[in-house]
Amino acid sequence: MKVLQFPLARITLFFIAGILSAFYLKPDLSSVFLFLGFFSVVFILSFFLSIKKINQKIHFAISTYLLSFLIGATTLVVHNDYFDKENYIHLVAETDREYTIAVTLREKLKTTSYNERYVATVNYIDGIKTNGKILLNIRKDSLKHKLEIGSNLLLKENIYKHKHPYNPDQFDYGKYLENKSILSQVYVDVQEIKINDKITKNLWYYSSKLRNRIIENLEKSNFNNTELNIAVALILGQKQDISPEVMQDYQYAGAVHILSVSGLHVGYILLFLNFLLRRIPKTRVGNLTKLFLIISCLWCFAIIAGLSPSIVRSVTMFSFIAIGMHLRRKTNIFHTLIVSMLLILIFQPSFLFDVGFQLSYFALFFILWLQPILSGFWKPENKVCKYLWDILTVSFSAQIGTFPLSIYYFHQFPGLFFLTNMIILPFLGFIMGLGMVVMIWALFGLVPLIFVKALEYSIFGLNWIINWIASFESFIFRDIPFNIYMEISLYVWIAMSVLWMEKRSFKRLVFVLSAFILFQISLFGTKYHTENQNEMLVFHSRKNSIFVERKGKQLKVFANDSILKNLEQDKNLKSFTVANFIETIKKEKSSNFYYFNQKKIFVIDSSGVYPKNIKPDVVLLIQSPKVNLDRFLLVHKPEIIVADGSNYKTYIERWKATCEKQKIPFHAVGEKGFYRIE
Repeated sequence: MKVLQFPLARITLFFIAGILSAFYLKPDLSSVFLFLGFFSVVFILSFFLSIKKINQKIHFAISTYLLSFLIGATTLVVHNDYFDKENYIHLVAETDREYTIAVTLREKLKTTSYNERYVATVNYIDGIKTNGKILLNIRKDSLKHKLEIGSNLLLKENIYKHKHPYNPDQFDYGKYLENKSILSQVYVDVQEIKINDKITKNLWYYSSKLRNRIIENLEKSNFNNTELNIAVALILGQKQDISPEVMQDYQYAGAVHILSVSGLHVGYILLFLNFLLRRIPKTRVGNLTKLFLIISCLWCFAIIAGLSPSIVRSVTMFSFIAIGMHLRRKTNIFHTLIVSMLLILIFQPSFLFDVGFQLSYFALFFILWLQPILSGFWKPENKVCKYLWDILTVSFSAQIGTFPLSIYYFHQFPGLFFLTNMIILPFLGFIMGLGMVVMIWALFGLVPLIFVKALEYSIFGLNWIINWIASFESFIFRDIPFNIYMEISLYVWIAMSVLWMEKRSFKRLVFVLSAFILFQISLFGTKYHTENQNEMLVFHSRKNSIFVERKGKQLKVFANDSILKNLEQDKNLKSFTVANFIETIKKEKSSNFYYFNQKKIFVIDSSGVYPKNIKPDVVLLIQSPKVNLDRFLLVHKPEIIVADGSNYKTYIERWKATCEKQKIPFHAVGEKGFYRIE
C-alpha cells in the first residue's frame, strides 16, 4: 500500500505496537523511562549521524521506529491512573469499610433495572484532597428526583474495586470501566446523600444544561416519547432512554451503530455544514473562514453531545478531515486519518482498546481503501443507479472492514445489513439535517411545529423500517464462535485480497492464497485445541448450583430441574459455549458423586448427608448444608473445599475459617469466581 510509504504511518504503527506491548506485558514505570531515556540518546546520535550522511537511512529509521515504540509504551503507562499518586484509589484499602466521599457528578449513564448510574469525579476521601473517576450507583427505588450534572454530593459508603468476571468467558465489565479510567464504584440510597447547594459549573455542567434545555423544549412541543429518544440518540448521542425492544430491533437489523454518535453522524454534520457554507468564496481567506466555522461548529456539537469518548474521537477525526478538505494544496485523506488517530492515542492511549474506536477507524479506512475499487466494477450512467450503487459499495466496504471485529466481539451478524443501509442511509441523511435544524431551534426555545412533526414522522418511519427488517430473524446469524487468532488471520486474508484487487498479479495472488491457508490453519488449530480440552467447572450462580463437564466440543450440564428447564436463557453458560466452540449440550440432573480425570468429587447438599468412607479429592458445598466441617476434614482430608453461590455468606465465612485452621485450601466461588477441575 502506498499509504505505508508515508513515514508517519509507519511511526504510528510502531507507536500502536508500543501501546499493545505495555498493555499485555505491564512493565513498571521506572523500566519504561529507563528504556525511553536510552533510546532517546540513540535517536539523537542517529540524527546527527544522518546530518553527516553516515548510513543515514538505516540508522535513523531504526532509531525513529524504536523511539516511537517506546513512546507508545510510555504513553500508556503514564496514563495509567494507578501511577497517579493523587488518585483516590491509593486511599482505598482492600478491606471493606465506609469512606466519607465528596464527589461531583459528571455524566449520566443508562439506567439499569436496579440503579440510576452516574460517572462522578472524586474530590475528597476522608478529608484528603484527591482526584479520579468513580461509578456512582443510586438505588432506583429510592431516587425521588433527578440529580443535576455538576452537583456536589457527600456520601459515606464502601468503595468497591472492580472484580474479575465470576464465570469463564464472561464480559469483563470491570476492565471495560478501567479503560475509561473509572477504577471503582459505590452503591448508595438517595436518603444517604448530602447534596451541596453549590454547583460546579464546568464544561460538563454547561453541556448538560444545553442538552436538557433542548430536550425539555422538544417535550413541550408534544414530541412523541419513543421518537424523541431516537432523535436525542441520533443527534445528541444520548441513548440512555431508548427501550430495550427498540434497541434489539436496531441490533437485529444491523443498524445499532446509528444510535451511537460516531464518524457516520459527524460525517453527515460535516456535509451539512459544507452545504450551508457553500456560498463562501473559495479564496484563501474564504477557505480559512469556512474551515474555522466548520471546526468550531463540530466542537460545539461535541460539547452539547456530552464530550463522550466516541464523540470526541469522531469530531477529532473529522476535524482533521475538514482541514485536509479545505487546504488549498492536495492532501492524502489516509494521511489525515493517520494523524487524527495518532493525536487521539497520544492523549488517550486506552482508546485503542475501545470497541467503538476500532470499529470507527476500520470502517472509515476500508471505505477509503476498498470502496473506490468496488465502485470501479460498474459505472452506471443513470444518476439514481449510481447513487444506490455508491451506497451499496460504501456499505459493503464498511461491513467487510468491520466484519472480523464484529464477529469477535459480538458473535453475531445481521444478514440483511446491505438492505438496511440501502434504505436508511439516504433516510438518515435527511433526518440528521432536519434534526440539526430542530435542535438549534429548540436550543433557543423556538420550535416550529412543522419541523417537529416532520422529524417525528421521519423517525417513526425509520423505526418502522428497522422493525420490519429485524422481523426476518432467519437472516440474523447468532452465537458465532470466533477467537483472536481467527480474527487476525481473517484480516490478513481480507487485506491481501484487496491488494490483489488493486493490482492483479501472480505475486499478489500467492499472498492471497497464503493468507487463506493461514486462516485455515487458525481454524484447524482452534478445532484441534478445542477437541483436546477436558475440564469440569463449578459456575457461579446466585442461589443456584451449576456444574459443567466439557470434553472437546461436548458439554454436559448438571443442575436441578428448574435450572435445566431454562438453560437456554442462562447468559453465562451461553458465553462459555460460544467462546469454546461447543456443538452439543447434554442436560443431567445433579447428583452427589462425580468422577473426573481420576479425581473423586463429592457434593454435600442441604441434607448434609455423606458416607463415612467416601475419601473425596474435591468437596463441593451447595445449598448451605448443616455439616460439621471440622470433623469432616479430620476424617476425609480432601485436597480442596469449594463452596458455590447457593450458600449463605455466614456459612461460607465459617467454612473458610475452618479450612484455614485445618490448612486445607478453600475456594468460595462467590469471592474468587468459578472453579476449574482439569
